Amino acid sequence: MRYILLLIVGSLLSTSSLKAQTADAILGKWTNPTGEAHILIYRTGNTYSGKLNWLKPSNNENRPINDVNNPDKNLRNKPLLGLELLKGLEHKGGGSYEEGTIYDPKNGKTYSCKMTLNGDKLKIRGYIGVSLLGRSEVWTRVK
Repeated sequence: MRYILLLIVGSLLSTSSLKAQTADAILGKWTNPTGEAHILIYRTGNTYSGKLNWLKPSNNENRPINDVNNPDKNLRNKPLLGLELLKGLEHKGGGSYEEGTIYDPKNGKTYSCKMTLNGDKLKIRGYIGVSLLGRSEVWTRVK
């Protein structure tokens, strides 16, 4: 009986750690489709967030280095580097992450967000209201 109990407890512990490992597969650096930015995805409690970790150097003097399109005028002098773009994403099983938001510094808007992880590819969908009204792009893991 004792052996069976230990076997059950061990099985439960290994299953929960396996689930955490699967959920954490999203952690790390990702690059956007144009290769001009890297986003670092990290865990915040039980959710996942991401911040702008690197920007490709540019010779374009008109390229903003601050969050100039932020709807809050008080935040428009905040640097783009380190800016939190992803917030509150919850792991829903498998490679699915939902219930979060994504901020687009190019237009200063925040959208609902869901993501699907497939190996070294991360499909990001930003949308308004329902998922059908939005835009998708695929990020690639930085190695």
